Amino acid sequence: MASNIFNSALNSILDQSLDLVNDDIRARLCMTNTTCDTEKDGIDNISDITTVDVCDATGYADVALANEAIAVDDANDRSEFDADNVSFTGLSGDATRDAQGVLLYAYVDGTDANDIPVAFIDFTADITSAATQVDVPWDAQGILQLSQA
Repeated sequence: MASNIFNSALNSILDQSLDLVNDDIRARLCMTNTTCDTEKDGIDNISDITTVDVCDATGYADVALANEAIAVDDANDRSEFDADNVSFTGLSGDATRDAQGVLLYAYVDGTDANDIPVAFIDFTADITSAATQVDVPWDAQGILQLSQA
């Protein structure tokens, strides 16, 4: 489950300007200097985040989510967004810092000024900078959940 959902993304999901199933949602591996885990307010585009700290290992590339889906979970009074697990492959293992988590964003045109941050998923433990592949298995209950209080 998401560690941080940006407030503007919540609004965009509710007003339907952000479609988690049909929009191009991508994952960006972030290192330990990121502020994606602590900032929520006034974040409309990736460029609004103070420090994204994208993985700088040779061979790194963001990964597009596949098989996005939304399902109702009546037993828990919520709706869940999920997708296939992602893998960041082809890394040379020479990142300058460990990986802390993944920034999910809606791809608009490939620029931080226009791409829209959705959520940051913090790993339970940082992944070593020497990793040559980082696999991200999403929570069995979905990546994001919208529930009643």
